[in-house]
Amino acid sequence: MSNARYETYETYGPAYADPVYGGFGAPPADLHSAETLALGTPGAPGGYEDTYRPAYEAPTLPSHEAPTLPSYEAPTLPSYEAPTLPDYEVPTLPGLPRQGAPDDQPGSGFAGYPDPGTGARAGSRAVARNGSHRRSARRRKARYAERPDSPMRRLLPQALVVAFLAGGTTAFVAKDKAIELNVDGETRTLHTFADDVTELLTEEGVEIGAHDVVAPGPGTEISSGDEVAVHYARPVRLTLDGHRRQVWTTAHTVEGALRQLGVRQEGAYLSTSRSRRIGREGLALDVRTERTVTIMADGRARTVRTNAATVREAVEEAGITLHGQDTTSVPQGSFPRDGQTVTVLRITGGREVREEPIPFQVRRTDDPTLLRGTEVVERAGEPGLRRITFALRTVNGVRQKPRRIKSEVVREPRPQVVKVGTRQRPASVQGADHLDWQGLAACESGGRPDAVDSSGTYGGLYQFDTRTWQALGGSGRPQDAPAAEQTYRAKKLYVRRGASPWPHCGGRLHG
Repeated sequence: MSNARYETYETYGPAYADPVYGGFGAPPADLHSAETLALGTPGAPGGYEDTYRPAYEAPTLPSHEAPTLPSYEAPTLPSYEAPTLPDYEVPTLPGLPRQGAPDDQPGSGFAGYPDPGTGARAGSRAVARNGSHRRSARRRKARYAERPDSPMRRLLPQALVVAFLAGGTTAFVAKDKAIELNVDGETRTLHTFADDVTELLTEEGVEIGAHDVVAPGPGTEISSGDEVAVHYARPVRLTLDGHRRQVWTTAHTVEGALRQLGVRQEGAYLSTSRSRRIGREGLALDVRTERTVTIMADGRARTVRTNAATVREAVEEAGITLHGQDTTSVPQGSFPRDGQTVTVLRITGGREVREEPIPFQVRRTDDPTLLRGTEVVERAGEPGLRRITFALRTVNGVRQKPRRIKSEVVREPRPQVVKVGTRQRPASVQGADHLDWQGLAACESGGRPDAVDSSGTYGGLYQFDTRTWQALGGSGRPQDAPAAEQTYRAKKLYVRRGASPWPHCGGRLHG
């Protein structure tokens, strides 16, 4: 856009007017070299027709470069580059006058152009042209002063907005963290604004149990580039060498769990494959480690390395066979321990049957017809019979005490019935009380109520036979009756038969 106006003036006189700064001077050396100057013949009618339009060089404003923000490089994000504003090029305004030249200096004109000459016509034309250019300059100055949206003023708000956005973006990017999260073996990279491990797991919906393992631990601060690992625990119902317990492991396989629990696997028996994966629900696992067991049998000791579940299995692995009643010093179904010694017992034996009598009971009944102190056996008792079976056993050649294993009654016993006299005994027997009964007793039995002769036929103080005794009202055997009853029965016999029943000692009755 040009701020200069150009007009054609006719001048009179020899003077040449400077079209920009005014003044007069000599005409240019080569007027025909100007791009826009058309000249006529000097002094010819019409004179010169001045159509010269001088070139205007506008001052070029320095280009404004907006500050370029430094690129931000996050660990995993593409680098952020703040937008760079394009250079603003101020348009070059043609036709502005060169400043600093005095207005009244003759021959100043344009640089490189001499004064076109002198003369009235040229001078008047120069004066008119000079006045016109002065007015144009003032108008251009006022127009520039009225423009509020100069390039610098337009760029300043844009630069402030860019700086504000760049600062906010920097703060936003600074809070963002790139974290590698490993949840039970599954790894993923994520971006988070969490400050610590607990906030991160809460954001991701990862729940932690009492036995789960988190590394680093909950509450630990995190920064970009960190790795957080979560290992879920799995329950294992472990039976190790006969001992049952529940343990927790973060391993994913049986082999890893045994290694984590410190269980020796070499030579061990496992109820499942070592490579089997353990789910979150867990599993049951039976482990029997290899042990050293010594078996003593038939006078020899055999040591074996075994992971047997029972003593019987360990004995069989030692090449020992149990026959019949053979057994071991410990229960065959028990778990063999490391370093244990087990003795094999060779057992032989049989059975033995024995018969034993069963004693009868005595039942007594009162009899008022019998004198007090007199007992009469109404029915004799009969013992019963019991048959008993015993087990006989020999252990490693040594006979053991028979063991009773069976008992049965072959015959039930029959009780004995005895009558007991309750009638009061008379004090004396008429016709016999005055005799020496003590002397007779001393002669017959030595004064002993229970005396029995060598043949077993006679007994008591007065040596009664059983038939005579019972005929006199006695019961049982005479030697079993009290001494007073025996004397009473003897007196009754004397009244009936005199002293004849005692042929050798009867004379003692009369002293």
